[in-house]
Amino acid sequence: MTDVVTRFAPSPTGYLHIGGARTALFNWLYARHCGGRFLLRIEDTDRARSTDDAVRAIIDGMTWLGLDWDGEAISQITRTDRHVAAVETLLANGQAYRCYATPEELEEMRTKARATGTARLYDGLWRDREPSEAPQGIDPVIRFRAPLDGTTVIDDQVQGTVTVQNDGLDDIVLLRADGTPTYMLAVVVDDHDMGVTHVIRGDDHLNNALRQANLIEALGWDRPTYAHIPLIHGADGAKLSKRHGALGVEAYRDMGYLPETLRNYLLRLGWSHGDDEIISTEQAVSWFDFGGLGKSPSRLDLAKLDNLNGHYLREAAIDRLADIVAPYLADRLGRALTEDDAARLSEGLPGLRDRAKTVLEVIDIGEFYFVKGAPTPDPKSAKLLTQDAVEGLGRLHVKLDGISEWTAEALEETVRAFADAEELKLGKVAQPLRAALTGRAVSPGVFEVMRVLGRDETLSRLAGVSATA
Repeated sequence: MTDVVTRFAPSPTGYLHIGGARTALFNWLYARHCGGRFLLRIEDTDRARSTDDAVRAIIDGMTWLGLDWDGEAISQITRTDRHVAAVETLLANGQAYRCYATPEELEEMRTKARATGTARLYDGLWRDREPSEAPQGIDPVIRFRAPLDGTTVIDDQVQGTVTVQNDGLDDIVLLRADGTPTYMLAVVVDDHDMGVTHVIRGDDHLNNALRQANLIEALGWDRPTYAHIPLIHGADGAKLSKRHGALGVEAYRDMGYLPETLRNYLLRLGWSHGDDEIISTEQAVSWFDFGGLGKSPSRLDLAKLDNLNGHYLREAAIDRLADIVAPYLADRLGRALTEDDAARLSEGLPGLRDRAKTVLEVIDIGEFYFVKGAPTPDPKSAKLLTQDAVEGLGRLHVKLDGISEWTAEALEETVRAFADAEELKLGKVAQPLRAALTGRAVSPGVFEVMRVLGRDETLSRLAGVSATA
């Protein structure tokens, strides 16, 4: 059996789009499932639109997602000489020709084709003309001499058998007038030279595959196995666009999603394994095959993404999660984290992550741990800090100061005993206590909060509130 080789081949004209990330994931999973190789190729032949920043964004996005590739990433532009050599072979065999059609002539052809319903937009003006007829001073493009008769058939792993009449396929441009290769040529040459056996990509490339199939045969090469996957749509069923929200992988990272969440979520956008929704990366590698791919477009559902991220937050190791949260927290605070901050973050994370769906929500819920002094109460908690409540907290301060072991259990026992002595329900003490320590009416359990804050900070905050009475 031929070793499986897949590739992800993005154009560096912007960020790593969420749809591109899913394509990369599927290629990575299939290669890893088969024990093959997964390659990365940067398709940067469009020099006017390709940027170094976009290349970095793609590399960063792939790295963050954990989609490691085999070998070095290949820059397509460095292979121009090889692309040109392939065209010279086609020219020598009569399977390509020079075309001198002007922009005006091409537009006239397209207009006529649309008016008559003809699939071919180029009418073959220079297909069979003698080189002696070439106009002076005009650099030609090189076109592929596509077959005019018969059919082209692709057995696609997702779309099934796809057949098209050859008289509907254009003579595609292989080299531009400036000698640079087009996408249609470069992809074919690079896939062959890189040994790619399986091409997994969006179904918007299916028409390209039909055109490239004849080019591959003209060059005497074997076709790869194709799998054209449906595109991702927005919640409204329309093709995914900017109006549907964040589209780049880095945007999802910045919103506080974990890479394992996005891998799981993207996997389920177009692939299924029974009724399984939560699928680990190890399971995905073990299970992934073409049989699980659907033909219908998938819809982006951010609510489902939030719920999935909540699951992975709860599953993450605390040390790793602390490392992930720390940069976001430092950015929110506008300062570097101290040793006390880092300790509180690790101590507080178990209670914070259970209430959060994203890393940003973890910080929203637990930011009070890292402020200096008693936090400013929000409107709801301010209503809890009545004169009587604050005076009661002053008396509670004395009781808490006498605790020998600062544990959640000892704190709860002390607060309950205080409430009984004051002839109050526990909530009448715990609610203003929470408001004083966190500035909020809702937080992790108040005894957990006190434990994480520690003796000195807890007593300091209570003293600060009592001083305002």
